Amino acid sequence: MEELRYQVDLLSAMNKQIQAEGKMYQLICDTSSNAIIYVNLLKNRVKTLGSFNKFFGGVSLKCADDLPKLYSYVEEQSVLLFRELLFLENTKKTFMSSTFYMFERKKYMECRVDVIYDSRNIPTDKIIRFTDVTVNKSQNDELVYMAYYDILTNLYNRNYFVKLLSEYIRKAEDENGIVSVMFLDIDNFHTLNDGMGLEVGDEIVQQFGLKLKEFEQDNVIISHFNSDIYCVAIYEPTRDRNVDYFYRHLREELKEPIRLSNGSEVLISFSAGVAEYPEAASTTLELINCSEIVMFKAKRKGRGQIQYFDSLILEEFLTNAAIENKLKKAVFKDTFSVNYQPQFRVEDNSLRGVEALVRWKDDDGRWISPAVFIPISEKNGTILSIGSFVMEESIKQFSIWKTNYSREFVLSINISAIQFREDDFVDRLISTIRKYSVEPNEIELEITESILISDFEETVEKLTLLRAYGIRISLDDFGTGFSSLSYLKGLPVDTIKIDKSFVDTIDKDQNTKMIFDSIVYLSKKLGFETIAEGVETKSQEKLVKDIGCDCIQGYLLGKPVEAKGIDRILLESL
Repeated sequence: MEELRYQVDLLSAMNKQIQAEGKMYQLICDTSSNAIIYVNLLKNRVKTLGSFNKFFGGVSLKCADDLPKLYSYVEEQSVLLFRELLFLENTKKTFMSSTFYMFERKKYMECRVDVIYDSRNIPTDKIIRFTDVTVNKSQNDELVYMAYYDILTNLYNRNYFVKLLSEYIRKAEDENGIVSVMFLDIDNFHTLNDGMGLEVGDEIVQQFGLKLKEFEQDNVIISHFNSDIYCVAIYEPTRDRNVDYFYRHLREELKEPIRLSNGSEVLISFSAGVAEYPEAASTTLELINCSEIVMFKAKRKGRGQIQYFDSLILEEFLTNAAIENKLKKAVFKDTFSVNYQPQFRVEDNSLRGVEALVRWKDDDGRWISPAVFIPISEKNGTILSIGSFVMEESIKQFSIWKTNYSREFVLSINISAIQFREDDFVDRLISTIRKYSVEPNEIELEITESILISDFEETVEKLTLLRAYGIRISLDDFGTGFSSLSYLKGLPVDTIKIDKSFVDTIDKDQNTKMIFDSIVYLSKKLGFETIAEGVETKSQEKLVKDIGCDCIQGYLLGKPVEAKGIDRILLESL
């Protein structure tokens, strides 16, 4: 009897424990955010648990044959994969999961199925679990988007473009194909951006990107690199899928102004550089670099230009890059010197003055032409150090000449637009003049038209200040730009230097002679002194004199020489 009572108590305790655990498991399932389906495969029974009604409200599942009722909750293109998951036991797999979009709920769900097999490998039970992964999916999609796309333009970003272009090149290598790369840059974008504001600049970048996106198609990828730079790659360019087609049609579209959100309109143009695999380069980055190099060549030709790869362009670029690197080092070394070219008055061949000309010998002992290194130094900023050196060195030497020789003459110094725009330029020049006890009216600054173009009012203000101090102003290379004498009549200028290009053909071309004559005549009427540059023959000298030009500078009467060469000229005139 006692034994029976013990067995009853034991069974009662075990039943209570089972009930408590069952209640616990039921609570866990009921409070789960997952939708759970349990399938007893041997008895063909189905039980739904957790958030099933939240996911699939209105669906009643009693047996495994009811599972296809769930197909309607996923997109049509996903039904086959969804069916494989729901009936995973047919594939003999143990578990599998995938993510689907529930269009009715507008959510992404992950479906995981686990199948349990007995010792004979017969499926006995199956658990189907649905998890809402919408938030994670959105975050992942955002990360993927940021990895592949440019947020501002919705075009491919630089990194992903490089990856895709690398695949193009690998494919072209296998198939003996061609890949064209076009590098594009909006002309004068920084002026627009600075003048109209960053928001307008961003909108211009976006709208230009939208126009480019219209050209996307098979085997054509388009990227926004940064700022106003874009890159297009085309695999096997043909017909309406080639860079020339892009260029012509994009130019045509941009003939109409872009309308901005603030109601204003702006006309833009672009420059483009084109390079092709395998002609220009054999690697991805080399191909991009080549297209960028020729794009800069296009920009130097003017607005709205396109330039195709040429090995000479690349050679020029590499040469200039090497010179630029040497320049950066040379500025801080004693490798620069100053030569002086004499200027003579026409009436009596007396010395009018000397022009200071910078010379540079690189580390290899080679003389580099100023025509080569000056433009490079203006781009990389080393012209400021070079200009300061020339100003200091030439005024110092001029002071020595004035002390040693009793002669009145002028020192002309070329000033770059970058140097002239420096805030402290006037103060430093005046300080140097005082340092070497030179009279201001013995110093003449040679400026080019580029100085006048940048900021006309500020330029005139500086020139007026310099002339008030007594410094002379000469306009160099007159006739090569857009200047006219009527334009110059209000400028504080003393001297007009007529460009060498007029002198070169003055004795061969009647039209050139007439233009030269007109410049000299009008200059005198306006009170300017005139100097003819580049006089190299007796015939040129005679015509310049006959026309009435005031002064001559050129190889015929005097080449650029070191300071001691000017010493000889000054000694001879004593």
